[in-house]
Amino acid sequence: MSAAEERTRTGPEGSPSEVFRVFLRLGLTSFGGPVAHLGYFREELVERRRWLSETGYAELIALCQFLPGPASSQVGFALGLLRGGPLGAVAAWAAFTLPSATLLVVFALGAVSLEGAVGHGILTGLKAVAVAVVAHAVWGMAGTLTPDVRRKLIALLAAGLALLLPGTLGQLAAISVGLAAGTVWCRHTAAARAEPFGIRISPRIGAIALASFSLLLVALPIAAWITRNSWIGIADAFTRAGALVFGGGHVVLPLLQAEPAISGSVTPDQYLAGYGAAQAVPGPLFTFAAYLGFEMHPGPAAPLAALLALIAIFTPGLLLLVGVLPFWARLRESRAIRSAMAGAGAAVVGVLAAALCTPIGTSGLTGPAPLVIAAGCLLMLATRRTPAWATVILGAAAGALAGALDLGLSWI
Repeated sequence: MSAAEERTRTGPEGSPSEVFRVFLRLGLTSFGGPVAHLGYFREELVERRRWLSETGYAELIALCQFLPGPASSQVGFALGLLRGGPLGAVAAWAAFTLPSATLLVVFALGAVSLEGAVGHGILTGLKAVAVAVVAHAVWGMAGTLTPDVRRKLIALLAAGLALLLPGTLGQLAAISVGLAAGTVWCRHTAAARAEPFGIRISPRIGAIALASFSLLLVALPIAAWITRNSWIGIADAFTRAGALVFGGGHVVLPLLQAEPAISGSVTPDQYLAGYGAAQAVPGPLFTFAAYLGFEMHPGPAAPLAALLALIAIFTPGLLLLVGVLPFWARLRESRAIRSAMAGAGAAVVGVLAAALCTPIGTSGLTGPAPLVIAAGCLLMLATRRTPAWATVILGAAAGALAGALDLGLSWI
């Protein structure tokens, strides 16, 4: 019996406390945006800890890309659910989210800043590490998910689409093409029995989650309009933004700025300052909501407003994931679905490769020093002698040194 089959039979192998420790480390060290986060997850949880197979991980990424909400946080939530059950899922979300949310609230208080040559060097080093992490993920996943010519062609086609159509639209188009191509070109991969998914959620719980998602979207706007209560207004604004965004990350920013409850309480200068700070912290960009909630409700209750905004923006995407997973676990037993997912897995490799080119490569390799840092970090990851979190620390230290000595942080 395989490890995945054994896990499906006996339930989660780990504990919520183990999940919390692992994801706290990831929450403190995962810089570079959602695609880079997926690279960090793969390095730590697929490569080093073997919580999930490469194929299962790619399948999970493809599924989350099609759901509204923060894709990397949804993947992390599902991995916590796989390893530690429902409490493990909550532990994964909290541990991965709270470090960056806390840092952004501290920034709102004016107590933290990364300015000057050393601060700039640290940020440059962290971006270079993200390049190395994603490059290592692309190389490793390509070996497993594109073993034949057909799937290599799907990956190349997906990469081209993602580069031609930047942003979430290109990613969705690439994975859609991968699904379609997989049904035609990857039928031979469906002959084998599907690997057990390992995530156990009953259809009843899934239906409750989907009903809760719908209820929130209908009830909160009505309650906010009737009561004119500022707390309900915060919950409504951030829940709606979290429910309407695909792919997460930067896509959520214009949605947040367009919400009247937010734009009426946060000045453009405050918004831009928080946006800049959100680029400098680890973890999901959705934690920008904590900063906005803090600014929307000044005074002693500001921390509670930050927490409410943070929970509200993540809730829709996580409810949708819980709602879809039990039905997806059944659908994937179909040979046609398995063929499609083989193509989607190859497309995921292409999407990650495209993101490695831009924006991760273009923003991370800004000069000779970042190029050297990225190459050194990639070598450390490839030899598997240095865990990802230690690579992040070393990359940041190298960037700080380069900044202090003015050693080629830019090509000019």
